[in-house]
Amino acid sequence: MAYVLGFFAADGNMIKNKRGGHFISFEITDRNLLEKIRDVLGSNHKIAMRKRRNSWKQSYSLQIGSKLMFNELLSLGLTAHKSKTIKLPKVPEKYFPDFLRGYFDGDGCAQLGRYWRKDRRKWKWQFTVNFTSGSKKFLEELWIALKPFVAGGRLGKKSRGYELIFSQKDGFALFDLMYDNVPAKMFLERKYDIFQKAFEVLKMRA
Repeated sequence: MAYVLGFFAADGNMIKNKRGGHFISFEITDRNLLEKIRDVLGSNHKIAMRKRRNSWKQSYSLQIGSKLMFNELLSLGLTAHKSKTIKLPKVPEKYFPDFLRGYFDGDGCAQLGRYWRKDRRKWKWQFTVNFTSGSKKFLEELWIALKPFVAGGRLGKKSRGYELIFSQKDGFALFDLMYDNVPAKMFLERKYDIFQKAFEVLKMRA
């Protein structure tokens, strides 16, 4: 459930219609993960197919009508227009890694690439882990929560929000935090695989 909360904080929506109906919804390109989220929530609602604008990828959506869930999210500080106002929810320490992994799968990325070092005249690998949000406050609070696990980090402005960036060593520390004792493969495999590729290329694992 902590994972689902993290994912929802990144990519979920809260809707209250004119008739007083209360809904929470998810939209994601990975149907398998959405099915796992539905199972965690104890839902049997239908997963619908959606065509994404300006994208060749197929997406899937899940909408659940529940005033109870809606109000529980409100009590955690989430709102219907949370993108620029969200703050870090209070998550018990033992569940924080799951929350973080959920948020990472929704609004985070791991990037592995090469760039040319002019001073040394050779290509060099670079690996970073990023978290994005429309709320600067959320990322500031997230950074504070991560201080026991990382040595650095950098908060920057993007065209549509903010980005919290960690370099190679901190990125691998975040992997150890997020993927230790993961239940039922509750994560996006394509993002997990980038870490595995980075371990291989940078020879960071025996």
